[in-house]
Amino acid sequence: MVLKINEEKRYKFEGELSNLESHKEKILVVDDEASIRRILETRLSMIGYDVVTAADGEEALETFRNATPDLVVLDVMMPKLDGYGVCQELRKESDVPIIMLTALGDVADRITGLELGADDYVVKPFSPKELEARIRSVLRRVDKSGISGIPSSGVITVVNIKIDTNKRQVYKGDERIRLTGMEFSLLELLVSRSGEAFSRSEILQEVWGYTPERHVDTRVVDVHISRLRAKLEDDPSNPELILTARGTGYLFQRIIEPGEAEK
Repeated sequence: MVLKINEEKRYKFEGELSNLESHKEKILVVDDEASIRRILETRLSMIGYDVVTAADGEEALETFRNATPDLVVLDVMMPKLDGYGVCQELRKESDVPIIMLTALGDVADRITGLELGADDYVVKPFSPKELEARIRSVLRRVDKSGISGIPSSGVITVVNIKIDTNKRQVYKGDERIRLTGMEFSLLELLVSRSGEAFSRSEILQEVWGYTPERHVDTRVVDVHISRLRAKLEDDPSNPELILTARGTGYLFQRIIEPGEAEK
């Protein structure tokens, strides 16, 4: 009888352990340098992530489709298909968070990656701890369920745009607009205090998790705003929803609640 109880406990424990392991967040690391793949696979596995790797762009796409990771760390310079090409292909089929690894001092690399749909970047040579922090921040923000200033229903309608913060979905008329996780988080932040301007540094802190003391290229924000406008505005060159606050940053047009007199 005692043996039977112990066996039942063991099976239950093994089942719970299996469930915990199955809920690990999976990261795809793509880099043609074997040493970088090895270091990141070891470090990320040690802090609780399930890690898969790829050595070139074509292998990255194949591995992505087979492994369905929660986040992709993507190098720019690779054989067969570079990081830009991989990013473009991924964005055709997925909103998975993408952190690009870019060359030191090459601003064009960073901007191009962001314009193609990357959520963030880390400059080579990089500290593994810095990349780990960026991964945690992006995953935490993408998984975040609601922030203050959003109605309890979680649904906001502005003109022909409907924003469902519970399902993290956006519709323009009857058409669902695909946003990346960070694009949605940025939109959610702006809408939470509609009519109020956010500085670029405040947006970087709230959405990307960058601290005010750390110098970061604010064009990360500008490129994401541009991407949002392209998806949501009827005329992105003359925006009516996401406005520029001169000398400050950006704001979402003030939302007039039903029954509220417009001032």
